[in-house]
Amino acid sequence: MFSQINERLVQVKQDVRKKEKIEAKLADYQKESEMIEETIAGLRRQFESEKKDVDKLERVSLANLFATLSGKKEEKLSKEQQEMIVAQHKLEEAEKSKKEIEDAIQELILKRSELIHVEEEYKRLLREKENMIKYSDSPSAEIMLDLSEQEGLLKAGLTELYEAIEAGIEVDRALDRAIESLRKAENWGTWDMLGGGMVSSMIKHDHIDEAEDYLHKAQKRLRHFQKELLDVEETIHLEVGISGMLKFADFFFDDFIADFMVQGKIKKSLDQAIQQSDDVYDILSKLQEEYEEKGRELEMLQKQKREMIERL
Repeated sequence: MFSQINERLVQVKQDVRKKEKIEAKLADYQKESEMIEETIAGLRRQFESEKKDVDKLERVSLANLFATLSGKKEEKLSKEQQEMIVAQHKLEEAEKSKKEIEDAIQELILKRSELIHVEEEYKRLLREKENMIKYSDSPSAEIMLDLSEQEGLLKAGLTELYEAIEAGIEVDRALDRAIESLRKAENWGTWDMLGGGMVSSMIKHDHIDEAEDYLHKAQKRLRHFQKELLDVEETIHLEVGISGMLKFADFFFDDFIADFMVQGKIKKSLDQAIQQSDDVYDILSKLQEEYEEKGRELEMLQKQKREMIERL
C-alpha cells in the first residue's frame, strides 16, 4: 500500500515541478517574442530607409547627374547598396529568430496541456497520504512518505540538469563548427588581401557564409540552453550572463561585405566565438558537477528508504 502511493508521489511531484518550469520558460519566451517584434519593426524601417537611398541614386535627378559628372555616383551607389543588403540580411535573421521563438512557444504550450491536471492529482495524493498516516500503525509511515517527496524533487532536478547539459553540448558543437569555418575564412582572407585573386575571395566568402549559418544555429541553441538554465538557476550559481551571449553574433552581420572590413570582422567574430565557447564550457562544467552531486544525494536517500523498508 505504502509503496504504491510512494511511487505515485515521486512521479506526480516531478510532473508538478515540470509544469512550473514550463510556465517559467513560456513567460521568458513571451518576453523574448515581444523584444524580437520591436527589433524587426526597427530593422524594417532601417531597410526601407536604405532602399530609398538606393532608389534616389538610381533615379535621374540633378543631384544624381552631379554625382555622375563628379565620378562619385558608382562609389555612393555601391555604399548605399551595401548598407541596404546588410539591413535586409539582419531583418531576415531576426525574422528567422522570431519563427524559432514562436515554434518553441507552441511546443511548450502542447507540453503544458499534457500536464493540465497534475496539481489536482498532487493534492488528492496528499489527502490520501494524510489519511494513510492517520490510520497507520507504523511510526515510520510519515517519514517514508516525506522521503518519497524528496526523491521526486531530486529526480526532477536531475532531469533538469541533464536536459541543460544536453542543450549546452549542442551549443558547443555549433560554436566549434563556426570557429572552424571562421578560421578557414581568416586564412583565405589573408591570402586574398595579399593578391590571391578571385578564387581565394570566393572561397573566403563561402567560409563566411558557412560560419554565419553555424552562428545562427548557435544562437538558436543558445536560446534553448538559456531556457533550460532557468530550470536550474535556483540550485547552481552561474557567473556568465547567457542573455548577453545570445547577442554575440549580431555584429557579425554588420558591414561584412566590404573586403577589408571583412578581414577585421572575421578576426573579431572568431575571437568572440572562441570566448562564447569557453563560457559555455565553464557552464557545462558547473552543471556536470551539480549533476554528480545530486546523483549522490539521490543514492543516499534511496538507500535510507530501502533500509527503512527492511525494518518495517
